[in-house]
Amino acid sequence: MSIHSLVVGIAGGTSSGKTTVTRAIAAALGDTNIAILQHDSYYKDLLAFGGKQPSEINFDHPDAYDTGLLIHHIRELRQGRSIRQPVYSYTTYRRTAEEKIVEPKRVIIVEGMLIFFEPALRDAIDVKVYVDTDDDERVLRRIRRDVLERGRTIESVMEQYITTVKPMHLEFVEPTKRWADVIIPRGGENRVAIDLVVRMLRTLDEG
Repeated sequence: MSIHSLVVGIAGGTSSGKTTVTRAIAAALGDTNIAILQHDSYYKDLLAFGGKQPSEINFDHPDAYDTGLLIHHIRELRQGRSIRQPVYSYTTYRRTAEEKIVEPKRVIIVEGMLIFFEPALRDAIDVKVYVDTDDDERVLRRIRRDVLERGRTIESVMEQYITTVKPMHLEFVEPTKRWADVIIPRGGENRVAIDLVVRMLRTLDEG
């Protein structure tokens, strides 16, 4: 049985504060009312790249994602059916044997850099929010995250940023800002903007 679900997209560049904004919105609306789908969970398994090594793969390109599966999962949730969200390992570049069961909820938050790029995914999103953060701040956050949380070296993070992250941001991420209904400058630090988004979502959800 289909249910009325409001689908909210939280997009923005790498380390812009998307997850912080997502968590703030979920906490304000009540975590039990929210289903969260992260685009990064839908990275294709390493084996899908035809024997290429991770260093040969552009993980910041739209083709690195199984966006079709994400779209299918959104539709399933809206039909009132639970889904099995993949669990991706950044260490092995593989999907793990574990899957995350996500139940249908009144509000579905879809988070990711490229979620406004693919028209079919963009059309599945009711409210589009773009988190806009200074480039220097984003690169520093990315270095901190990848070194401390993902076991990468500073050199590898910087090399990846220069060769793929920045070019892909300029080509595929930044242009999708034009599709946003709301732009949040300064990311998770902008409590005023987040509060305004929460109020808007409450109104839409109640309607």
